Amino acid sequence: MVSQAPPASASETAPQRPIHSVGEFRFPPGLRRNLPAYLFTRFFRPGNPILLFEHLVQTYGPVSHYKLGASHIVFVNDPELIREILVTQAPAFIKERTQQRMKILLGEGLITSEGDFHMRQRRIAAPAFHRQRIQGYAEMMVERAAAMRDRWDPGENFDMAAAMMELTLAIVARTLFATDVTQEIRQINDEVNVIMRLYNYLVALPRAESYLHLPVPGLIRFRKARARLDSIVYRMIAERRAVNVDRGDLLSMLLASRDEEGSAEQSSMSDRQLRDEVITIFLAGYETVANALTWTWYLLSQNPAAAERMEQEIDALLGKGESARLPALQDIPQLRYTEMVFAESMRLYPPAWAMGRQSTQAIELGPYRLPAGTYFFFSQYILHRSEEYYPDPLRFDPERFTPEQKAARPRFAYFPFGGGSRQCIGEAFAWMEGVLILATLSQRWRFRMVPGQTVDVQPKITLRPKYPMRMLPERR
Repeated sequence: MVSQAPPASASETAPQRPIHSVGEFRFPPGLRRNLPAYLFTRFFRPGNPILLFEHLVQTYGPVSHYKLGASHIVFVNDPELIREILVTQAPAFIKERTQQRMKILLGEGLITSEGDFHMRQRRIAAPAFHRQRIQGYAEMMVERAAAMRDRWDPGENFDMAAAMMELTLAIVARTLFATDVTQEIRQINDEVNVIMRLYNYLVALPRAESYLHLPVPGLIRFRKARARLDSIVYRMIAERRAVNVDRGDLLSMLLASRDEEGSAEQSSMSDRQLRDEVITIFLAGYETVANALTWTWYLLSQNPAAAERMEQEIDALLGKGESARLPALQDIPQLRYTEMVFAESMRLYPPAWAMGRQSTQAIELGPYRLPAGTYFFFSQYILHRSEEYYPDPLRFDPERFTPEQKAARPRFAYFPFGGGSRQCIGEAFAWMEGVLILATLSQRWRFRMVPGQTVDVQPKITLRPKYPMRMLPERR
């Protein structure tokens, strides 16, 4: 099962006074020593910050403080204070360095860009993600899910994580590029995976962006993968510009979109900006949904009553056996329990598992006053498992997402797609894709875990399963 932070010794966890002051600043309680001093404790593993975050909440409460070198870091596990950071005081923050370092792959895409440039890019990209536009992809999502389910045989086990990656890759190829999974698409995927495997190394290397030219093996692999990736994407953009035909995909929309509020010279995207957005959408458009679906199938395999109720809803709406029809866009409002299953899965295993901001000025946050340059982290994975908002938090219970239950919780007690002006632009796309794929595959199959597997999380850019998730399909 997924690891939980074990209790540390009293000497490690003795909290400081609730508020300690240094000059004009008031800091939350937290670790007495600099973070590297805890390297050999149970709660600090550089490859798994979740253990540290769990320890901070269990020991110091909803707001805690520690230092890494000279940097002040505050971990926030309070929905109202997270709203303060993401919404109320949002102009006083930028993305913190770990997310900023993603620029070495994503450039100035929607995930990484800041300020006026980000708002301009969002205005240009918004039509590509308009609800009416993405609804046109529903039939294609179902077709590809149905094609995958038709290939499976009862009792032939497979890695569900790999299967969901394959399926969502096929969907992003069609929605972003209006193509099937060609050799070019596979090359893009391969190069992105090479870079993803190097991500923790690049984040841990101080000022990695300044040293990318050095002959260090990891950096050499990164440079070569990024160069190959850029070559493919720029070639596709050039070919599409030359043809100048709307293929009904997201790339066509990005090419055609204009910023009506900007100057005529900057009303559309340059090739570099298109490249950054294409790679951002490619990564966000299949990696996150694939992980969310993988965790959903895992949770359903462990909770057969919930799986049966979801199947009953699908059968009642779409029929059973030979007379059943495939789900369609107009069915989504009637697939309420299926949507609740997907929501509860993303509560327990949110694909975007943590976020961060850095203050550009001194910040008042609750009773605390923090200096400019302070890093603020908060984790969907941690807050979504808070007993205050989710009684018996490790229990899988889709009923937590009835309208009444949702209304009773603070807005930021659940935020799998972020919030504020930087809330994920593809959220509606992801919800539609998740519900339709769950309905399509569940019409024919039920899945159970192959016995004896270890299940744990791998918190990188997204929350991947650490090990293969081998499952046995059983025909319904």
